[in-house]
Amino acid sequence: MFINNFDPVAIQIFSFEIHWYSFAYIFGIIIGWYLAKKYFVSQNIKTKFDDYITYVIVGLIIGGRLGYVLFYNLDYYLENIFEILKIWKGGMSFHGAVVGIIITSFYFSKKNNDNIFEYLDSIALVSPIGIFFGRIANFINSELYGHETSLPWGVNFMQIDDLYRHPSQIYEALFEGVILFILLLFFWNKEKNRIPGKISSLFLISYSFFRFIIEFFRVPDDQLGYLILNLTMGQVISIVFFIAGLFLYYFMNDTQKKT
Repeated sequence: MFINNFDPVAIQIFSFEIHWYSFAYIFGIIIGWYLAKKYFVSQNIKTKFDDYITYVIVGLIIGGRLGYVLFYNLDYYLENIFEILKIWKGGMSFHGAVVGIIITSFYFSKKNNDNIFEYLDSIALVSPIGIFFGRIANFINSELYGHETSLPWGVNFMQIDDLYRHPSQIYEALFEGVILFILLLFFWNKEKNRIPGKISSLFLISYSFFRFIIEFFRVPDDQLGYLILNLTMGQVISIVFFIAGLFLYYFMNDTQKKT
């Protein structure tokens, strides 16, 4: 078993602090940006991709923050409205970030008269990299931890309590990060005549499936607990995204057959 007593602060100079979570975002964006442009971006949008990344970052941050506020802690933020701006204190929603990226991608693609899925497919392919770094940062921060376990890989998050728990952050890093990246890369290389939107739909379907399963090992948010059918908020939203992914997958395939 493992004891987690990591300091969430990576660098501290006097009162100035840089957290591992900040590095996770930075590394995820830079590496994803590089790989997407080098390997996955179509020639049609390659010259516009650098500009597009700015929109992605805006959608990621605003969508992720507002998603957390609306889905996970609305009552608190209604009473502490200015706390919404303090993103360095934590509180980001992956699902909210996805919605934010979709909205900014829609605007950018319309502005440039491009197919939105040319952009979203590229982002979907590299998103698992950012997810991986983000979940590792969650592990270092001793947040989003799992239920108590007696399994040999249980982790004692010393900042939380003396119990050994499922390292649910590592589960997510492996499945939503490493395995999802390999899976999407397999389908990307397999397709000779690529259908725009197919990779995006497979991302939504696969991520939602992995997230739904792993949530069973993870302690729900204190302020929410369990919701309908004893599911967490993450599972409820994942069901919605899973259905949206299925709809997109079959819609794209149906559209391709008619053309």
